[in-house]
Amino acid sequence: GDRVASWPISLFLEGGGMAPLAAMIPPPPPAHLSMRAEIEWLAGSADNARGVALALSSSLFIGASFIIKKKGLLMSVEKGGSSASAGGFSYLRQPVWWLGMLTMIGGESANFIAYAYAPAILVTPLGAATIAASAVFARFFLGEDMHICGIAGILLCTVGTVVLVRFAPEEAPVTSVEEVWSMAMQPVFRAYVCFVLSFTLALVYGAAPKYGKTHVVVYVAICSMIGSLSVMALRGIGIAAKLTMRGSDQLRKRETLFFILWVGCCIAT
Repeated sequence: GDRVASWPISLFLEGGGMAPLAAMIPPPPPAHLSMRAEIEWLAGSADNARGVALALSSSLFIGASFIIKKKGLLMSVEKGGSSASAGGFSYLRQPVWWLGMLTMIGGESANFIAYAYAPAILVTPLGAATIAASAVFARFFLGEDMHICGIAGILLCTVGTVVLVRFAPEEAPVTSVEEVWSMAMQPVFRAYVCFVLSFTLALVYGAAPKYGKTHVVVYVAICSMIGSLSVMALRGIGIAAKLTMRGSDQLRKRETLFFILWVGCCIAT
């Protein structure tokens, strides 16, 4: 009875029909756990909750940043500056554009910190909320129309995100950056890395020169494939930073340095 009573918010949300919000809240700890195991379970749930909150706030900030930067670009053109599509840089003198850039930096920072607390399978799907945020902000602040296809896309993103978050598998606690490295060295993941690199090179040198200017999916695929590799490295860096702040120095280890170098290469790509 005490365990169930300690989770009234979850029960209230589920009973009130607010399933999307209730799906984000972890269930009460199983009754068969020992006291120590229950404490570890609750600590993991709290970390997941922090990660989800950071990922959602990140999506809102990033979604808003697109609209703010576009507003800055439009204001720059209205004042007689050349557009960015024409190779102009007059938008760099527009404070609104820089506000959008700062908003994006804040959102990306929150997303990075989220990987330190929650597994990637929880954090990454929540990035889809950026699409919904951008569409809503564009409707109210830029006056853009939202067609039925856009609304359907937002609903599909929301449903998919809720399903992934609700049924994401539990992740074993990580106590060192070496454990992350060990997981990255598993044969299945190494095969995936080889596939991603090969497919990306084929897109860059084969598809992009021919279809890059007419089919947006080409560059989106390149970005997504490389981004899928950076997630693992970001997870390692985030865990290293979190463990270091808790007294276990992980930042000087070679695995952490490799993850930092890998993220730098992904950004440069």
